[in-house]
Amino acid sequence: MSYVAPAIKDRFESLPIELKDSILKRNVTLNNIQDLIQVLEQIVAEGERA
Repeated sequence: MSYVAPAIKDRFESLPIELKDSILKRNVTLNNIQDLIQVLEQIVAEGERA
């Protein structure tokens, strides 16, 4: 189950619903903005490979 720290919850909630769903399906722990950026970079990289 994914976790989004309260410190970045506002930033996370500002993302489009499809992107939030994609992040949450990855079972990640997002403690800070860097964690969020890393996951977003992974999603972009996967999209480029497809």
